[in-house]
Amino acid sequence: MDVVKSFLEEMLDNGAFVAHQIESYNDFVQRKLQETVNDIGKITIELPTGEELYIKLGKISLGSPQVREADGSVREITPQEARLRNLTYASPLFIEMTPVFENREHNAEEVEIGEIPIMVSSVLCKTSRMTKEERIASGEDFNDAGGYFIVNGTERVLILSEEIASNKLILQKDADKVTARFDASRGGYTQRHIFERTPESMLEIGFASLATNPVPVVVLMKALGLESDKEVLDAITDKEDEMEDVFINLYETSINNKDEALEYIGKKMKIRQQEQITERVLHIIDNYLLIHLGKTPEDRIKKAKFLGIVTNNLIKLQKGKIKADDLDHYSNKRLKMSGDLLDGLFRSIIMGRWGLVARLQYNYQKMMKRGRKLLKLQSVVVSDVLTTQIMRAMATGNWVGGKTGISQRLERSNFTRTLGHLRSVVSPLSATQEHFEARELHATQWGRLCAVRTPEGQNIGLRNFLALGTQVTTASSEADETKVITALKGMGVVLDE
Repeated sequence: MDVVKSFLEEMLDNGAFVAHQIESYNDFVQRKLQETVNDIGKITIELPTGEELYIKLGKISLGSPQVREADGSVREITPQEARLRNLTYASPLFIEMTPVFENREHNAEEVEIGEIPIMVSSVLCKTSRMTKEERIASGEDFNDAGGYFIVNGTERVLILSEEIASNKLILQKDADKVTARFDASRGGYTQRHIFERTPESMLEIGFASLATNPVPVVVLMKALGLESDKEVLDAITDKEDEMEDVFINLYETSINNKDEALEYIGKKMKIRQQEQITERVLHIIDNYLLIHLGKTPEDRIKKAKFLGIVTNNLIKLQKGKIKADDLDHYSNKRLKMSGDLLDGLFRSIIMGRWGLVARLQYNYQKMMKRGRKLLKLQSVVVSDVLTTQIMRAMATGNWVGGKTGISQRLERSNFTRTLGHLRSVVSPLSATQEHFEARELHATQWGRLCAVRTPEGQNIGLRNFLALGTQVTTASSEADETKVITALKGMGVVLDE
């Protein structure tokens, strides 16, 4: 009993019970925010004169948690003051913007684009740098581990969301068909791909605008650059007993070259303008197909070879050479934590159809009609767009992608329930449907999720809690992946690139 007690006390003192929430949020503000801005790179402004003008986006920075008083003054606040005065514990977000007109850079400007909520005890929170005595003096509970937000005076927690693992092929077999699912993810954006071998032996793929109107995989491979039938066959298999399905697909589609393949896909996409077919199909292929492999024309052959590997797995699964994957196995699941959820929300607000970037372009063009080409950037940025949309999502729990209940009011009836709420995990499956297999306790959950605790009623098995000793790691950055690859090569491991 003394060992268990000392273990729990040490985890509590080190903040290990909510470390997954805090580390994920820290990763969001220290790395993912900048990555999102880097992905945008620049904002192009179309001028009626035809001159070139774009705004280069640079370093991102965050201020201290602060409040703007009624008299216009701005000062720093603590979490306790935010609770007592029904304020939002947030800090301003700045981006360095540099106008570039006709290839000539002008003075950079640090522009405030809005506010983001600050997680209590995160790297941006004042309490994370306080001693025990200072926390008590500021009105904080020195045992409070943090890991939550304060929105309009209410403590809110982002619930861990259980998702199918991205960038991992999941094979499934039903009575009459074989399917594969692959969620390609890159830079916070995920695109689902569904592969299927139909009863007629056709091998098809659906994604993006082709999700409801799939195309044969062999046609897509030819559009990617493997123009001859032999190149397609070699990319899929070299086994004679696996070639029959490939021959059937090549014969049924009768596509001879890349141009015919692009035209075939264009008809599937219902592109009416003949002159736009090649451009639009290649745009879809580069920006939505297997984006984890890249988005440039140079990446198309890699994508074609990857399609060959997936197709080979479908054929092998149909012939019983390999087994289907267990969708409920926990190696096929990933937990989206606070940083991942905020990253997805931030990207949708910044890069959405009527997001911050689109509004900046519209406002700039509107104000240019007054005759000036170089404007004060702060005057064209609507900073309350980001603030309003993030705070609305935090206050209501309605998230990007149609998700609901992501943000919840923190349970404060007792200390144990508070920690439990901060470690709860929710499945995206509907509670009104049966989902018997998903609700059952899976052997691979042992040591990861609590085997006992789950609510009664329609949420049983769909809402779980992390096991007592579970620690969740944040996703690795590209720099970390490069270090791992370099280390593996140094040990003599041969990697197929």
